[in-house]
Amino acid sequence: MKSTCCLLITILLLHRSIGNTDCSLDSIVDERINEALQDLEFNPPRLKISCTSVTSSGRLASCPVGNVVTGCACGYACGSWDIRGETTCHCQCSVVDWAAARCCRVTQQG
Repeated sequence: MKSTCCLLITILLLHRSIGNTDCSLDSIVDERINEALQDLEFNPPRLKISCTSVTSSGRLASCPVGNVVTGCACGYACGSWDIRGETTCHCQCSVVDWAAARCCRVTQQG
């Protein structure tokens, strides 16, 4: 009985250690992919975002060339505005004394 228990424990331990070997197809493929990726050079461009605010009297505020509007604000607590052509803020209230645009551009650093 003792020898049967010892044999059974030995078989279970061997089976467990054999099952943990890292020779599966998935692990081989993962290893090959990692080797191939190490040979690649990946240098993404470095980007810089620059933003400025433009304020003007009236209902329109336009961004400088090369910039796009990212947000608008209007005088007299007017919360109704839209963006025209990606570069101009338009305040929609009937009475507005000023309009402001937040303008941003993305450039690539040398």
